[in-house]
Amino acid sequence: MKAIRIHSYGGPEALKYEDAPVPAPGKGEALVKIAAAGVNFIDIYFRTGVFKSTQFPFTPGHEGAGAVSAVGEGVTEVKVGDRVAYAMAIGAYAEFAVVPAWRLVALPSNVDYKVGAAIMLQGMTAHYLTHSTFPLKPGHKALVHAAAGGVGLLLTQVAKKLGATVYATVGTEAKAELARGAGADEVIIYTKQDFVAEVKRLTAGRGVDVVYDSVGADTFEKSLNCLRPRGYMVFYGQSSGPVQPFDPVILASKGSLFLTRPGFPQYSATRDEILSRTNDLFRWLGAGELTFRVNHVFPLSDAAKAQEELAGRRTTGKVVLIP
Repeated sequence: MKAIRIHSYGGPEALKYEDAPVPAPGKGEALVKIAAAGVNFIDIYFRTGVFKSTQFPFTPGHEGAGAVSAVGEGVTEVKVGDRVAYAMAIGAYAEFAVVPAWRLVALPSNVDYKVGAAIMLQGMTAHYLTHSTFPLKPGHKALVHAAAGGVGLLLTQVAKKLGATVYATVGTEAKAELARGAGADEVIIYTKQDFVAEVKRLTAGRGVDVVYDSVGADTFEKSLNCLRPRGYMVFYGQSSGPVQPFDPVILASKGSLFLTRPGFPQYSATRDEILSRTNDLFRWLGAGELTFRVNHVFPLSDAAKAQEELAGRRTTGKVVLIP
């Protein structure tokens, strides 16, 4: 089979498109013929060594969709021929991937493979951020950074479904239009406006209940200044780089703030939890209550270009690879 493999950490050139053996499913696993793979920042973190691999070479990619082509011993969750999607099992940048069967969910007939691959990681992230990490309720005010990105557009829509007021930050007017289309109540173009000043103005000086920050270094400190007393800083990504160490006493001085760094594995720890989150997502899609954009599609051989576009913030919505 063809696959993207990484032999050592590095830039986009570390992604090698080459022949690799088709993996065999072991006990509790299924072999999926990949029809589409999602591209996410976690893939870049593994390529560069921010997150460490247990072996070289390895195939990146934590999100995919396709058809089950074989199952290992003891698998009862899926059968050969099933249309499935999954997230957080590495190896999706390939024509075939072995996945723990308990992580696979059936794709409804009205959801194609591109959308199935694209919505799993980002959709479930938007779900747990709004339902579990900081459960939003009517009247809450939320600041969503990178609101025109894959998670940002979903997060904005889900937050609005739950009755929250959403203040969105984006870098360009074109991205502002996307955020408005997702339901953002106010959009702040951070390249032209000071987002802290705007948030304070919009909240009459009080601040928001929660900040959802996937940007990291460029926004983290200012995000803390946007929170009300005892507000929640939900720091779930670092697209601009890691946050520098700081004295936790700063959280007290800024209003007894809460800080959390949620991770996907802890919010998709059981099959029941995965099914609960994805059932909501697929139901909303089917009812037209959730709009999902797969705006950028690349052949698997162009994985390096796809990651460069994502890292350069030149994308909106979701990026997928097609083997």
